[in-house]
Amino acid sequence: MWIAEDSIELFGIENWGNGYFSINDKGNLIILPDKNPSLIIDSMELIEEIESSKDLEFPVLFRFPQIFENRITEINDAFHCAMEEFRYNGQYRPIFPMKVNQRKEVIEYILKYGAKYNIGLEVGTKAELLAALSLGPPKEALVICNGYKDEDYLRLALSINNVNNIIIVVDLFEEIFDILRYSRQMGVTPRIGMRMKLFSRGSGRWVESGGESAKFGLSTSEALELMKLLGENGLIESLKMIHFHIGSQITDIRMIKNAMNEAARIYAKVRKIAKVEYLNVGGGLSVDYNGSNTSTPSSANYTLQEYANDVVYTIQKICEEEDVQHPIIVSESGRAIAAYHSMLIFKIIGKKNAKDLFLRIPSQDDPIQIEDLCCAFREMNIENYKEHYHDALQYRDELYDSFNLGNIGLEERAKGETLFWMVCKKAASFAKQDGDESEEFQELKKLVSQKYIGNFSLFQSVPDMWGVGQIFPTMPLHRLKEMPCEHGTIVDLTCDSDGEIKRYTGDSEGREQLDMHPLIDGEDYYVGIFLLGAYQDTLGDFHNLLGCAHEVHIMAEGSDWYICQKVEGDTCRKLLDFFNYDTKDYIWEIMDRCVERKQFIDKKELDQVEAQLNRTLNGYTYFITKTKTQGAAKRIGGSI
Repeated sequence: MWIAEDSIELFGIENWGNGYFSINDKGNLIILPDKNPSLIIDSMELIEEIESSKDLEFPVLFRFPQIFENRITEINDAFHCAMEEFRYNGQYRPIFPMKVNQRKEVIEYILKYGAKYNIGLEVGTKAELLAALSLGPPKEALVICNGYKDEDYLRLALSINNVNNIIIVVDLFEEIFDILRYSRQMGVTPRIGMRMKLFSRGSGRWVESGGESAKFGLSTSEALELMKLLGENGLIESLKMIHFHIGSQITDIRMIKNAMNEAARIYAKVRKIAKVEYLNVGGGLSVDYNGSNTSTPSSANYTLQEYANDVVYTIQKICEEEDVQHPIIVSESGRAIAAYHSMLIFKIIGKKNAKDLFLRIPSQDDPIQIEDLCCAFREMNIENYKEHYHDALQYRDELYDSFNLGNIGLEERAKGETLFWMVCKKAASFAKQDGDESEEFQELKKLVSQKYIGNFSLFQSVPDMWGVGQIFPTMPLHRLKEMPCEHGTIVDLTCDSDGEIKRYTGDSEGREQLDMHPLIDGEDYYVGIFLLGAYQDTLGDFHNLLGCAHEVHIMAEGSDWYICQKVEGDTCRKLLDFFNYDTKDYIWEIMDRCVERKQFIDKKELDQVEAQLNRTLNGYTYFITKTKTQGAAKRIGGSI
């Protein structure tokens, strides 16, 4: 008997979920925003609420703001625990990098829940700085200005230097001359940081972000020259921060230890020249997307507490050796803060590759290969499945040869294809029971797997799946007390062969197929993709003009939950306008062409055209799905 715990193990929820997700006794996926069993949100109750309200269609992106609070608290607690254990005399300040998720609602939640920790923001462009300032971060919170900077960027940062706690980090040596010139002109004393180009590198997909060939950062000689210039201009006290960043999603803790050792030593040497206050250890704190706890690109071989311990211990040890003051530690762990808070929910609207859907009954007039395939299917068992599968391969080839020579027609070919497909499925089932992991039967397993069509765009909602092969946890949201007896891959709505989820959680490299339940006529089947809160919101593109999904923000309270905000997704009109298709007179232009091309057109037909144009223009870019009804394509019965 299959139980919820079997699904928890099958889909690896306890490995990648970090305590935020589980399955209840109804077989539904549940969300625990602060890991407290008394605060639970049943995903299917939430879906039923949205379906019954009829104001939003799926796909829908769910956001759980309380997860932000829990993540920020856990990261702060980890650093404070490490500081207490190693008797560290400095402080810790968290920073959220806006490039991880620039959505206004997201930043507002982070500032709200991080206020008690004085959480700050990191920006990399003048537009991001404008966005950060519009949200009114408290004066005590750091606003760190990274990236290459032009005159407007620098003057904006300097102009509000005394209103906000802004630190301008020099990423390119030449920037220091502009900072000195503009600060003199404006009568402002700048607060400056310098980003160091470490010899140490990270690990994982973004390993090239660090090391000697990194895009950003100063060499040792450039750092010395910068401090010399500040001294000559009487501004050596303006140097407030040493910063480094060796890449996002650092998967191997050894790389972090190496980088911390080097960076802490640099800080200690600089501290003897200038009274630097902050050591910014950058980002890179990894999220274990596939739950394998390994150093593979979608995972991490360390815990949050181990990360904090290594950072704090290394800095403390080197500062003691160099006899310098412990710095205020700053980290920009955006991925670790944001990833868990959002998930995409979509419906499966059909499946492909079901080649046995229409079974045609063999007859006595069929070619011998049809009868041979029937025998192979009937007589196959776990003892002889390999032999009969190999025979079926030969019968299929003979059948195609006969068709290509014109000896049989489409009807016989269709019968042969269907029978061969049934033999393949039966052989794959026996191979699974037999534990046959040979290459031949692994390929057969792929051959007979289904392609489930999901009502979403991978390019819009999960771009890192396509762009860098990132694994994101994907699984059904209900029927989890039933054993999933089918398997396959999920494809999206786009007209692109890359629009397919090709790797799923399950091992260090990711499994090639997802376990699924049989689709039931008249019932919707819901699937979720998890841990989408970092980067996915702003990296998504508009492939096939599929736009942003609807959003629903949910809060848990006591034993209940409520929807606190709904954000409507893109309409067809909005996307057409974005790509410079002027929709203001769009309908009338199309209707004029209708009249021109068809001289006589009655008013009823014109009204139908206008109504449908309006409906489609103002509608969702995704499929408007209705509850499935009985009467879909049925199998043609019969035995063989």
